Amino acid sequence: MSVAARGARVRRGALSGTGPGLVLLALLPLAFLAVFFLLPVGGMLLRGLAPDGALDLSGFAEGLSGRRIQRVIGLTLAQALIASAISVLLGVPVAYALYRLRFPGRGLLRAMVVMPFVMPTVVVGVAFRTLLSEGGPLGSLGLDGTWAAIIAGLVFFNISVVVRTVGAAWEGLDTRAEESAASLGATPLEVLRTITLPSLLPAILSAASVVFLFCATAFGVVLTMGGLKYGTVETEIYLQTAHFLDLRTAAVLSVVQLIVVLALLALVARLRARSEHPQRRIGASAAARRPRRGDWPALAVTAAVAAYVLAPVSSLVIRSLHRDGRWTLANYRALGTTGDGNALLVPVWEALRNSFAIAVDATLIALVLGLVVAIIVSRHPRAPLARRGQAFFDSAFMLPLGVSAVTVGFGFLITLNHPPLDLRSSSILVPIAQATVALPLVVRTLAPVLRSIDDRLRQAAMVLGASPWRALLTVDLPTVWRPLLAAAGFAMAVSLGEFGATAFLARPDMPTLPVVVFRLIGRPGGDNFGMAMAASVVLTVVTVAIMGLVERLRISAVGTF
Repeated sequence: MSVAARGARVRRGALSGTGPGLVLLALLPLAFLAVFFLLPVGGMLLRGLAPDGALDLSGFAEGLSGRRIQRVIGLTLAQALIASAISVLLGVPVAYALYRLRFPGRGLLRAMVVMPFVMPTVVVGVAFRTLLSEGGPLGSLGLDGTWAAIIAGLVFFNISVVVRTVGAAWEGLDTRAEESAASLGATPLEVLRTITLPSLLPAILSAASVVFLFCATAFGVVLTMGGLKYGTVETEIYLQTAHFLDLRTAAVLSVVQLIVVLALLALVARLRARSEHPQRRIGASAAARRPRRGDWPALAVTAAVAAYVLAPVSSLVIRSLHRDGRWTLANYRALGTTGDGNALLVPVWEALRNSFAIAVDATLIALVLGLVVAIIVSRHPRAPLARRGQAFFDSAFMLPLGVSAVTVGFGFLITLNHPPLDLRSSSILVPIAQATVALPLVVRTLAPVLRSIDDRLRQAAMVLGASPWRALLTVDLPTVWRPLLAAAGFAMAVSLGEFGATAFLARPDMPTLPVVVFRLIGRPGGDNFGMAMAASVVLTVVTVAIMGLVERLRISAVGTF
């Protein structure tokens, strides 16, 4: 093929996101989304809105007119907005300190900041209760059971999403533009405002949207810290579904939740489209430097966030080492039993094995599908119709974050229960549900990196004779390798700590560790509660170790590209 013919192939859009190869590739994740998300959610909504086969929308007027439901919706939006804003304001300077500065203990601080995200949500709630309760270290503040405590728990859980997402983008930015601006007389604040933040805006928006969706659909943290007094849409759906069997009200709330998510995704997509532009990326080792005098505010915020993270975690560990007012390892020795009064069907160690095996399967599914989705949404189509289709495709795979995991889990039970999709007794059902929850996070980790690649590099490779797929292998994948490892860690963390859908789907004889912890917390007796704290510490240590291994592999991979 001549150079002119190759150039014509590039101009026809072989790499623009409209080629037949990418269209066929998109069918795989679309089929997964249709079968394992749209079908269960649709089945749940139909069961609630059309119980007799005829659509009945009167439930919207009845449900939304109630003061309780209005209060629940208002609390959900307010807590998500406030917690997301605080997470971004704290997370951005921490991302700078941990990914652009080089100092002793940086790796330990990274692991420490990630730790909250890998803890099960119910454990985060209980850890804060032990910290803020009347007999806890901060009990004098009077925050136990308050709305402020819930906000603190949500920020604690989600700040690592901002740090990792923004940090991964920040450490790979080319510093030459910043250095040139500084040499021309720009102050550090001017460089940050005019060059750095605009370059990071796509990553910041992606992180903020994920955090908002996590906060709006928070379940375990709100359930354990606020109960029904500060209930949210997520906890209300659980209450209406599992306790009252009122699928009509649950369906109305699920639709409202979905509308809010769609509106948010449309807004974020518009803002991100305006802010994205190709960036030249460099290795992290070249970008990191030693702290200077002007870096002390970011380092101070990082130290404060580290202390903020350590407080509830330390309270959790201390509580796990106490029983009957004395220091002991009895709670950990009891993990090999089924608890006081046979509270469990299987010992905690067996539940940990179940969690790990399920999380590995879920991570593999989420990585394969997430990489495919990220590649497709990172193309640069020229046709307006193709751009709109790409935006729709991108938003579709964020929906699982904005729809109640309770709705998804219950939907699995009532839709995937007959041939050819009779999966209720299948062991693959829980990994699929967890992969559905983790998939949007994988996409949001990989897509900003792929979008930042200059499309001219792909075009140059094709002009020189590379096929579209060879250009993908030689241009895109080397750049996305390190973020892919970070996405694997996040997916594993989400799977290990997922509770909402798993609580419906896990078989009693094959529970995951978060389900076991929740069961132990709900059983009477200090011994069971002590076992729950010990099990939480074990799960946290295992997940942090996995994240640490991923981080080590990610750093060691820097020198290979």
